[in-house]
Amino acid sequence: MDLWLSGGLLGLIALVTLVGPWLWPLDPLEADLLSSFSPPLSSSGDAWHPLGTDQLGRDLLARLLEGGRLSVAIVLCAGVISLVIGTTVGMLAGYFGGWVDALIMRLVDIQLAIPFILLILLLVSVIGPGIGNLVAVLGLTGWAIYARVARARTLELRELEYMEATKALGLPLYRTLLRHLLPNLFGAQLVLLTLDLPRLVVLEASVGFLGMGIQPPAPTLGNLIGEGRSYLLVADWLVIWPGVLIAALVVGCNFFGDALARRYRIRPR
Repeated sequence: MDLWLSGGLLGLIALVTLVGPWLWPLDPLEADLLSSFSPPLSSSGDAWHPLGTDQLGRDLLARLLEGGRLSVAIVLCAGVISLVIGTTVGMLAGYFGGWVDALIMRLVDIQLAIPFILLILLLVSVIGPGIGNLVAVLGLTGWAIYARVARARTLELRELEYMEATKALGLPLYRTLLRHLLPNLFGAQLVLLTLDLPRLVVLEASVGFLGMGIQPPAPTLGNLIGEGRSYLLVADWLVIWPGVLIAALVVGCNFFGDALARRYRIRPR
């Protein structure tokens, strides 16, 4: 039941954020100063604003849909980058062992010792804000946890008889890793990805809130809250609705990951 409920919640959010900007007719960047700070369920002219407007009279629902779509795309791309890098590095560390394993694990320890948010802010401030830069930074700073899980599972699998058979047959390394090892890691890594997405959602929103992420007027969930905090006493809906969407994403991903782990009896490490 938890799997269906959490999956349905995430599916609804994905559908709304992906399709919503094309279904809702208002432009998220079009300003109308006469409609500034219109409360939810208000209308101005021929336009109806179910979630109200911001300080420039821009429709909050249109901006929330566009910002949610952009934030979800950034988080998913960054998560896939972390998954690919971490799984590859972890497989190599567990399969070869020795100095390769020691070197990779020391790099993992170093990265995990540095707070993610500080490392991300440092890198973004050096290379500059932007969608590509933010995706790369989030992806390249999150691979360590995937590497540790992949390494631990590889250490177990390489001692099994079928892995010994691949060595005896003289199969190429790439075929051994991709065909015989990776499929047995995929389930655990997929569960870990669903459990790691909430962290990426919060990090992306935090970077946007601090003004280091995607720059206005392009909306993201983080910079929507960052813009709205200055008007919290006069227009609290500017902060409430982006916060609700962030909370829904975090809760949905956590429940979905927990449900997947229980369904397939996987315990992420």
